[in-house]
Amino acid sequence: MNRYRSYNSYLREIFGERVQKISLDAGFTCPNRDGTISRGGCIYCDRRGSGSGAMTQRGESLDEQIIRGMNWARKKYGASRFIAYFQSFTNTYGPVPRLRDLYDRALKHEGMAGLSVGTRPDCVDEAVLGLLATYREDFLVWLELGLQSAHDSTLLQINRGHDVACFDRAVAEAHARGLNLCAHVILGLPGETREMMMETARHLAVLAVEGVKIHALYVVEGTPLTEIYNRGGYRCLEREEYVDLVLDFLERLPPSLVIHRLTGDPMPDELVAPLWMREKSRTLNLMNKRFEERDSFQGRSFNIDH
Repeated sequence: MNRYRSYNSYLREIFGERVQKISLDAGFTCPNRDGTISRGGCIYCDRRGSGSGAMTQRGESLDEQIIRGMNWARKKYGASRFIAYFQSFTNTYGPVPRLRDLYDRALKHEGMAGLSVGTRPDCVDEAVLGLLATYREDFLVWLELGLQSAHDSTLLQINRGHDVACFDRAVAEAHARGLNLCAHVILGLPGETREMMMETARHLAVLAVEGVKIHALYVVEGTPLTEIYNRGGYRCLEREEYVDLVLDFLERLPPSLVIHRLTGDPMPDELVAPLWMREKSRTLNLMNKRFEERDSFQGRSFNIDH
């Protein structure tokens, strides 16, 4: 029994084979870091902006990243088709001509089957959405929007720089363009209760987003969260807590929604806490075990909640 609709199985449904995402750093920044909104950024955001960040700082061009990523995916997974994933920081934060040039350059590579763009809901206007929609005829297109929590009080506390209504508007406008939406959420944010996290799940279900990425909040060196953690102002989730929260979250989502990720990948040498985040396979194995123990599955409580 498939307990949830994974991203890999979704891609196999469409393409009939393994399709691998290639994470890219196109040298973007973020309005929450460059002074447009704030210079502090979200309290958990590090210098990389995500796992793929800082590649352009090392002098690696976009094409070099793509070629290296494709070679790695061919060797490790036998993949022959790929998705260009603009991951680091805010990948719609720039003039449309620059965005078009970057996306076009990535998609010209042989074997590219799709485009996935990670960004903020306050950085997608009609021009950007219109550009992304132009790729739908020839490629699978996903727009990945950071929400993190459906509670304005939490977004304020983590210095997110936008509110929930901003996210909701961006989803509606993207759906009007026929774009697939993947929402990013974080479990274990400061001050959030289990019920608050479940309300975020229900909010996404009502919005009818097509996908979700779920992360545990972890503490990375050089972030404001590190200072909060070091003075005892934040307690990280234990692995078992997180696993149960993820299953509770999935139970409240529609069964058709695509689960892009169930946990994150911090850089091991920069991770402050929780140290169990270094053991991704063990965490995923525990999730599978808990699914069986609970006889649980994605969407189990969806009809009850809705």
